[in-house]
Amino acid sequence: MTLHIRQGKGRKDRYALLSPVMLQALRNYWRTYKPRIWLFTGEHPDKPMPVHTTNMIFKRIKERLGIKKNGGFHILRHSFATHLLESGTNLFHIQKLLGHRRISTTTSYLHMASLKQTGIQSPIDQLQISV
Repeated sequence: MTLHIRQGKGRKDRYALLSPVMLQALRNYWRTYKPRIWLFTGEHPDKPMPVHTTNMIFKRIKERLGIKKNGGFHILRHSFATHLLESGTNLFHIQKLLGHRRISTTTSYLHMASLKQTGIQSPIDQLQISV
């Protein structure tokens, strides 16, 4: 249940998680359009969809949904990492999923995560003290 991404950000190959819901959506797309070489093509079936096209689609979706916050397509990567962190995923695993060489790059997501959602408690709360 992974996707192999070739030549992603920084021209690095990496793997991404593939949810069962997304797998079904991709299967439906494939059955409908039956792409031969590229899953998402440009104007010509033998060429991939250009990056600027994906950015334009993302911008239009944001407009339709009434999302005013700035940020391009790359914000999805940040959101993915932040949600993983908030759901308790180990920082080391997030580092590997995102393809970061240094853990310091991955720790930049810490400021985005809500402490409440990470389940972090004060050590005082773990003591058996009656007040």
